[in-house]
Amino acid sequence: MKMDLNYLKKLIKMLDTSNLAEMEIEEEGTKIRLSKPRPKITTGYPVPTTMTIDNTQSQSNSKPEVKEAVEVKVEAPNENHVEIKSPMVGTYYMAPSPDAEAYVQVGSVVKEGSVLCIIEAMKLMNEIESEYNGKILKILVENGTAVEYDQPLFLLEKA
Repeated sequence: MKMDLNYLKKLIKMLDTSNLAEMEIEEEGTKIRLSKPRPKITTGYPVPTTMTIDNTQSQSNSKPEVKEAVEVKVEAPNENHVEIKSPMVGTYYMAPSPDAEAYVQVGSVVKEGSVLCIIEAMKLMNEIESEYNGKILKILVENGTAVEYDQPLFLLEKA
């Protein structure tokens, strides 16, 4: 099969403008595999220890005092606010496809069982559903980013 150059250019443009990292197409026995470099993933986790210097110590003891930082879990602002967390490790997508409308936005009213997003794990698309009726107050992750198990995805105000 002779490859149509315009068709190949369209495929490259689709991959380039999407959140996909790679694409594989097979037609009439010809297989095309396109991929682009994956973005560097960084976690936004705080460093668990800090170093503080106690200036009230005498000059004879010149070693700084090192104290462990206490990690405090910030609770939701009130009892009607709940974090919707990722049930798995994967890639977060806010819509079923790059050109589709997002499942939810800030201010969206959702019902129990409403699809909130998709998490791709091992090439499987997993729909994440709301466990509550309520309103989306905040979306805590960006589209196409890697998420960890139990990472907060949304802040929801229960109805």
